[in-house]
Amino acid sequence: MSLLAAGEIELDCERKGSGPPLLMIMGMSGTTLHWGEPFLAELAEHFEVIVYDHRGVGRSTRMQGSLTIAQMADDAAALLAALELDSAHVLGISMGGMVAQELALGYPERVRTLALGCTYCGGEGSALTAPEVLLRLTEGMLSGDRERALRAAWQANVSPTMAADADAYARFLAIAARRAVAVPVIMAQMQACSDHDTHARLAQLSMPTLVVHGSADEMLAVDNGRLIASLIPGSRLEILDDVGHLFFWERPLLAAEMIRTHAACLPTLTP
Repeated sequence: MSLLAAGEIELDCERKGSGPPLLMIMGMSGTTLHWGEPFLAELAEHFEVIVYDHRGVGRSTRMQGSLTIAQMADDAAALLAALELDSAHVLGISMGGMVAQELALGYPERVRTLALGCTYCGGEGSALTAPEVLLRLTEGMLSGDRERALRAAWQANVSPTMAADADAYARFLAIAARRAVAVPVIMAQMQACSDHDTHARLAQLSMPTLVVHGSADEMLAVDNGRLIASLIPGSRLEILDDVGHLFFWERPLLAAEMIRTHAACLPTLTP
């Protein structure tokens, strides 16, 4: 990981692999580590993978004041400029999918193809996290019991089958131990997600778009994915049965193949 000046801030960024650039935008409370090695390694076989930590996370510039999704989209565009990339394939998941929507709307020339995973667009027909799930997560975060908070997050982000996988949970805990995200940052990100609304603007998007969602997603219900796909002209919707929010943890090889196949719908461009 290395710090790069992205506009007025610095973002901790890593590049790996070879091929056309793929900018990956992480979700709420996540770090670059949360992509998981199986998913990243498979993508790095076909792309120059670019991952980074949002402002307020890891070594990236500390958060000051509130956050907005549009602000984080500006950060992503500034990062591409700092990397001297005119454009890239873009994958955003959850909050990162909201950021990717704003990036594609505000900087369409920078987005070759767009992949939106387990995300939300706001407006009529959208639904954020159910109150009972949000209550479990909030109580965990505010309890002062780190293990309780992590267990609640794990159970809300994966399917019941994956939640019972002790080895997978151990990997999740190890990532949290290596790079924690401060509760005030998570709360600011949560507010940014709540304020997000691209519903009326998604019809403006013209780049090839893939929408992926797990049918067992508790964080953002699968109907959000169906709605987004219905609003973006020509988009393709993939629903993964019995898969939770972190679909790229539960089906890393399949998810990577979806991204590779989607990006291949464009002629090869010079990175």
